[in-house]
Amino acid sequence: MPARHVTDGGLETDLIFLRGFDLPEFASFPLLDTDEGRAALRDYYLAYADIAVRVGAPLLLETPTWRANPDHAALLGYDDAALDRVNRESVDFLSSVAAERADELVGWEVGGMLGPRGDGYASAGPVDPDAAADYHRPQLASFAAAGASRATVLTLTEVGEAIGIARAAADVGLPAGIGFTVETDGRLPDGTSLASAIEQVDAAAPPAYYLVNCAHPSHVLRGLDEGAWRERVGGLRVNASTMSHAELDEAETLDDGDPVQLAADQQPLLDAFGNLEVLGGCCGTDARHVAAMWGVG
Repeated sequence: MPARHVTDGGLETDLIFLRGFDLPEFASFPLLDTDEGRAALRDYYLAYADIAVRVGAPLLLETPTWRANPDHAALLGYDDAALDRVNRESVDFLSSVAAERADELVGWEVGGMLGPRGDGYASAGPVDPDAAADYHRPQLASFAAAGASRATVLTLTEVGEAIGIARAAADVGLPAGIGFTVETDGRLPDGTSLASAIEQVDAAAPPAYYLVNCAHPSHVLRGLDEGAWRERVGGLRVNASTMSHAELDEAETLDDGDPVQLAADQQPLLDAFGNLEVLGGCCGTDARHVAAMWGVG
């Protein structure tokens, strides 16, 4: 198995479709503020700790804070002070979850998760890197202050925001994984190829590594240009469904596919990305899918 860390699957789709939670703004971080929410999150993350124990791999728990930024949080009643609190508490919470299995794990760490300022499925046009750095820096600073070992941003749709986040992470001293999503043609929503996106970010503000997330393996494969850029991809979190982002956005039921088939469909990507160190899932996946990816399904 080329990947080094087990990480989780599709947190939000799991909470909505499998556990019956309503997540306004597709935000899971408010669950940290209720006993019921904390219990559900603990149960969710412990399933991935179990996978890591079974395969003898280190565990990377990433905070449920993909939507914990000012634009989305304001709609949920969180001001800047409340955001700082919940982002810090998310790191402490996952540290306590990992500590429950620490004696059995070969290693673990907690990373801070962030998402795009906008939709995550569609590009609204070019983003100014300096504006993006200013916008995302407070969340990254909260993670760093709480002791997160790294930061990961998922579902970016264009290059400018990626550059800004990479710069902001460097400012606060956190290694960063920059995650891009692709459409069914294997390209970013604005038409940029993965190769070009990674090359542009590396030229401006190289992060620790890149991820590809929120797309079915068959979609990613369509954009798999040759080149050294592949060696910069350190994380993979694919969708269970072959549906497009637009179709997923309208879906009222969960398309969780077949875990074993998804693992088989993903194998060409594991072969193509030789430096993977993080392997988990995205929309529609749960612990069954991630277990299959690690060969223990």
